[in-house]
Amino acid sequence: MQRLVAIDLPGGPAFTTAVRRAWDEGDAVLPVDPRLPPIARDALLRTMRPVALTDHTGEHLLDGGLPVEPGDALVMPTSGSTGQPKGVVLTHEALTASARSTSRRLGVTTEDHWLACLPLAHIGGFSVLTKAWDAGTRLTVLPGFDAAAVTAAARDGATLVSLVATALRRIDPSLFRLIVLGGSRPPADRPANTVTTYGMTETGSGVVYDGVPLDDVEVQVAADGEILVRGPMLLRCYRDGSTPVDDQGWLHTGDLGHWRPDGRLHVEGRRGDLIVTGGEKVWPEVVEAELRRHPAVTDVAVAGVDDPEWGQRVVAWVVAADPATSPTLDELRRLVTERHPPYVAPRALVRVAAIPRTALGKVVRAALAAHHPPSTDSGRPSDAGRPSD
Repeated sequence: MQRLVAIDLPGGPAFTTAVRRAWDEGDAVLPVDPRLPPIARDALLRTMRPVALTDHTGEHLLDGGLPVEPGDALVMPTSGSTGQPKGVVLTHEALTASARSTSRRLGVTTEDHWLACLPLAHIGGFSVLTKAWDAGTRLTVLPGFDAAAVTAAARDGATLVSLVATALRRIDPSLFRLIVLGGSRPPADRPANTVTTYGMTETGSGVVYDGVPLDDVEVQVAADGEILVRGPMLLRCYRDGSTPVDDQGWLHTGDLGHWRPDGRLHVEGRRGDLIVTGGEKVWPEVVEAELRRHPAVTDVAVAGVDDPEWGQRVVAWVVAADPATSPTLDELRRLVTERHPPYVAPRALVRVAAIPRTALGKVVRAALAAHHPPSTDSGRPSDAGRPSD
């Protein structure tokens, strides 16, 4: 019986040894984020049903575990930002196809040295291991992102690293030959040695680099704007046996996008994130990019809130550098309308201490409802954490 073995260890030699040992024995692995509190960890194990758990005390058999199919290598939980996480089942063939396609695109050689510093319980972090192992490069694995440790690894010879935008701002990018950027949207002024990626857990990591699909990846944009992906690195199924892949082999991503005039793919965002206000379509990322231009805004998220008159209205959740000088709604609206029609500008402002994000920096828009704005605009500024207009 091929087992699913959960690995609850921080990034480092013990984690990589546990993965290689499980694979040598024909088992698949389920990375567990060591930052999870016990209740969340137990819920994940109940949902994914591994046969065994490896932690710092050794391997332990678990009740109620289910086997995997021959050839399965990895069960990776999705972020679960909109509901119960699903376990994405990826085979050894899929991981190898992803690693080799990526290495060809990046020009990886055995002289390179991969650094893994993103969470290994996310495909963007774990796939660094498979890329390095497949290409035969040197590999350094850190317990997590730490600017000093990343800098030290680069000075020790690391040439390739996968980062998110927030981490990129905390290091000297010139220390690396190439930086692969995933997670949230990259900064507009990103360094020349960065490569942006589009992909998801179901695609086994990034499949579109700087808008261009990898060589053995097919991408279509359907009539309704949904991005479809086909290729050898796609998931086999979810842990519950269901699949988002149709009978023609196309993965229905749930993301919307279009082809630019230069032939590159532009990803608008998740279908469910699109705001329709007064019949007009507004993408949160467009508004967020404008609001970040305000010098007093350190972080921001935008989402649509149900409105009886407009259908939805655009609402901005803002983290201010100094609450005493927090920007007003009028200021933010003027900033957006410098470049966009008025319907794009937020109609309400919520001041918060932090924006809920996944470990890879993606906004958890469903969690923004915890700071719900009023149903009508008040026109008054508010205290931190309370809605205003």
